[in-house]
Amino acid sequence: MSALDDALAAAAAAGPAFRDLPPARIAGFLEGIAVNIEALGDGLITTAAAETALPAARLTGERGRTVGQLRLFARTVTEGSWVRARIDRAQPARTPAPRPDLRSMLVPLGPVAV
Repeated sequence: MSALDDALAAAAAAGPAFRDLPPARIAGFLEGIAVNIEALGDGLITTAAAETALPAARLTGERGRTVGQLRLFARTVTEGSWVRARIDRAQPARTPAPRPDLRSMLVPLGPVAV
């Protein structure tokens, strides 16, 4: 198995437990990744440039975008609207047929790899 296969297997195994964490813990995890990426400093850009042949300016922008998105996702997880919770109350007297109480929300399905 490759390192990528190992990482994917570990992410899939952690998915169910991660899904059940409180939003503040998930947001903290995402913020921690952002902090760690920033802490790598210019060494990350130098290594990425050597591995990809992309210019440092492009990689610096990509790093900033990634860190910004991680922080946006952390705020979104904490704020909670992403679950799109919906409650349609029962209407037993509705005609021609009663409507049952219906509730729904989005839930994480598992890891995403890009």
